[in-house]
Amino acid sequence: MAKNLNKWHFVLVMVLCTITNSARSQFTLTGQLRTRTEVRNGFGNLVINGSKSAAFTSQRTRLAFGYTVDRLVFGLSIQDVRVWGQDASSISNADGNKLMVHEAWAGLVLANKADSSIQFKLVDMMTLKVGRQELIYDDSRLIGNLDWLQQARRFDMALLKTIHKGWQVDIGYAFNQNTDAAGVTGTAYVPANLPATVKNSLGTLVATPAGMITLAAGGNAANVSTKTGTPVFLNPPNTNGGTQDYKSFTSVYISRLFAQTKFSGLFFNDHFGKYKLDSVGSQIAGYTYGRRFISAGKADDFDYSGTNSRYTYGLMMNSTLGNGIGFGKISIQAAYYAQSGKDRDGVTMKNAYHYTISAAWQKGKITVMPGYDVLSGNNSATAQDEKFDPLYGTPHKFWGYMDYFYAGTGSAAGGLNNPFVKVKYTNNALTLGIDYHHFSLNKDMAKADGTIIDKKLGNEIDLGMNYTISRVTNIELGYSTMFATSSMAFAKGQAVTDAAADNYRKTGNWFYASLKFTPDFLYKKPAKDK
Repeated sequence: MAKNLNKWHFVLVMVLCTITNSARSQFTLTGQLRTRTEVRNGFGNLVINGSKSAAFTSQRTRLAFGYTVDRLVFGLSIQDVRVWGQDASSISNADGNKLMVHEAWAGLVLANKADSSIQFKLVDMMTLKVGRQELIYDDSRLIGNLDWLQQARRFDMALLKTIHKGWQVDIGYAFNQNTDAAGVTGTAYVPANLPATVKNSLGTLVATPAGMITLAAGGNAANVSTKTGTPVFLNPPNTNGGTQDYKSFTSVYISRLFAQTKFSGLFFNDHFGKYKLDSVGSQIAGYTYGRRFISAGKADDFDYSGTNSRYTYGLMMNSTLGNGIGFGKISIQAAYYAQSGKDRDGVTMKNAYHYTISAAWQKGKITVMPGYDVLSGNNSATAQDEKFDPLYGTPHKFWGYMDYFYAGTGSAAGGLNNPFVKVKYTNNALTLGIDYHHFSLNKDMAKADGTIIDKKLGNEIDLGMNYTISRVTNIELGYSTMFATSSMAFAKGQAVTDAAADNYRKTGNWFYASLKFTPDFLYKKPAKDK
């Protein structure tokens, strides 16, 4: 079983077979996906009394190529073996550039009224999809494949999808584990892709402590209180599990289209392993601070058993009025979501919510879309967690292309208010767009001395161009500018004093150019186009 989650095992087999006189070549492409769920308690060796069972799902994926021409037979088999959850649903730049399997799944049709060979016909269509897969719902606001990020996002899970009389009901389940190694008891999960080494409080490179997700820089002056010597979390919240991937989740998605209006509901219950703030090292050698995850049970006067459960639920409506003739077409979107339970840090969530409303007017090649997003945040005057976490969506698509909010750079604990206007021009091959965002805090945030900062965070302008050169070639260009206020550095956790905030430039710029090639190796050009 492979322990390195991103290492592929290549098996190259070349066989010389029966000599033939045929000059024709034959190409085959086959695949195999096999999942195995196991619960182990004493597998291979005895375990001590009271040990918890170990549970995990492993997966083997094979892609086999075969090629026969003249007197040559060529074979290539590519295999990936992994445990569900070995790597987070989306890796970060710190994880490096890795060869990995993005999707590897198999779907089983359980019911299909259009197929006479299937006896089960209580519903129009039912499928079971198992393996590593993308999950996309509605506009990818809360659940999406994060395709903008080069690493993208995927989930190791099982998905039961049912379609009946216009209704769609999806039920998903994921359970993550780091390893299936014999001798491991319990289902403790270290929910991150850990580097081999980190820097401790003295800046010395040391081995990453086992079972611990370290704080930034291992716990330097910015992460450790000068008064108490304990870790201080300056890292702002972000989406995709942020500093901690989920241990498991259950999802339910229901949608129905009525004429030109679609209603959809989402329920998402993700569970996070409990942890204890801990340190490794000494004052002389330096400390490494982090979150300690161990096997379920009590240790060091802390109860690691169970998980922290978070519940996200809400509704979305998408409706289209009119058409491209006359006044034009109007598309309206409105959604409201709430969160409760406990967050990944075990803090009880109260009054956490997110709502959005927008209207897009399309006339010919022009589309104009004004809108307003609100994501609740924490009030500096209260200790409860009121900030909404937009789960595993695509923040780049909604809250500015410069990724100041709910992306890998974190976001303000005070939440976000975001009125915006987007204008787009589209013809057969060319799309031009300009977006304007006005960002401000949803709740008050305070400086270290208790002074409330101005809620206005800044304005962002995003310019974009997308041009399709051919069926398989596309070019994309973009330029963005952020005009931040003095509050941005405080809100993002970059500064705690005015002097520190003054060290940051208030204007940011970003440009990108992207070429995308999408060849279809088995595509046959129609005769009329040759």
